[in-house]
Amino acid sequence: MAKFKEYEASEIGALCDLGKALSSPVRLEMMQLLYEGAMNIGEIAKALDLPASSAAFHLNLLEQAGLIRMEKQPGTRGAVKLCIRKVDYVTINLIKKNRDIDEVYSAELPVGAFSSCKVSPTCGMFGADGSVGNEDSVYCFYYPDRMKAGILWTSSGYVEYKFANGVPKNRRIKKLTLSAEICSEAPAYREDWKSDITFWINGLDTGTWTCPGDFGARRGRLNPPEWANGNTQYGILVMLEINPDGTYLNGRRIGNVTVDQLELMKSPCVTVRIGNKEDAKYPGGINIFGKHFGDYNQDIVLTMEY
Repeated sequence: MAKFKEYEASEIGALCDLGKALSSPVRLEMMQLLYEGAMNIGEIAKALDLPASSAAFHLNLLEQAGLIRMEKQPGTRGAVKLCIRKVDYVTINLIKKNRDIDEVYSAELPVGAFSSCKVSPTCGMFGADGSVGNEDSVYCFYYPDRMKAGILWTSSGYVEYKFANGVPKNRRIKKLTLSAEICSEAPAYREDWKSDITFWINGLDTGTWTCPGDFGARRGRLNPPEWANGNTQYGILVMLEINPDGTYLNGRRIGNVTVDQLELMKSPCVTVRIGNKEDAKYPGGINIFGKHFGDYNQDIVLTMEY
């Protein structure tokens, strides 16, 4: 698999190390040698007809630039250093960023792309090809086919998603927004079935919203013909916003967690959990709608402004 490394114009020290490492024909030949596989310093010196000390000097510069790594391995006469290529492609972004202009990163996950869950009957999943596994069978939530789900439901518990964090390094995230179509879950449907639905981001309880019902009195605008009447049909489009002031849902404040408290830049992913607390006043379950189901043609969307 190809290995990529990106540099920003502001990384002056790293770019200088890179330029120095690549400014020698000998070091470029070494990178070509290591393309086929790892070699120790002695093997590289022999292949390029160099003294071992000279080979070690060049390889140290390549390691300092982050292009290779060296690991000690046992040899016939003590330890030897094995050299391993770390980078195949280098991208240098020389465009100066205007810090006064906000940028946006957005990711969308299908409702079935959850990484963990805790569900209980009534529960199930349904997609374009029909039911995903058997209704009310908890083990079906661990099928690989769950990725095909366009709607999922459970009478209690939660589902958890991991979104890739594509915000460039050394940025400050100003706002996180989560958007999904959601409602409560009752057997068949009940328009007045309340559910206290909580949203956790990176393990923090950001707030709870009371959904007024499990809606099925009319068909969802996007539901396929295979989705029968008498089932849950549509939800409410929920917009969770976490900014420097606190947490809001559809414009109403529901919590005091701020975007800085989420520590979003400490991880390559953002963990989102949606569900009922065990001690919720209205533990009324959840339905989550994806594309081609409900009223809104979207999956679960995470957006970060930075």
